Amino acid sequence: MKKIKFIIVDDERSSREELKRAIKKYDDFLLIGEAENADDAKNLIETEMPDLMFLDIQMPEKSGFDLLESLDNVPVVLFITAFNEYAVQAFEVNALDYLMKPIREERFAKAIEKKRYYK
Repeated sequence: MKKIKFIIVDDERSSREELKRAIKKYDDFLLIGEAENADDAKNLIETEMPDLMFLDIQMPEKSGFDLLESLDNVPVVLFITAFNEYAVQAFEVNALDYLMKPIREERFAKAIEKKRYYK
């Protein structure tokens, strides 16, 4: 079975750790990198070419949306954020899903299933 390579982009270490704990039970997902800002994330995406990016919106200096605008090749995006006011904008940039922090296990599982069946 082909693994789904993903990265986590979030300026908060605790949020990255929470996400890593949540995804541990999904053997078909492989973490290939983490970034705490948009610039590091862009470099990571360009070198590693992930299938999926878990992306926070509000980060210092550049937002998750700024990151997306800067990319030539955008992986599938699953937003994970503490702010619900960006949901419409997230779907306007073709986000696969939009999850609120703290992550709820049931809702996270549904997002994972979406990625498994997303082509």
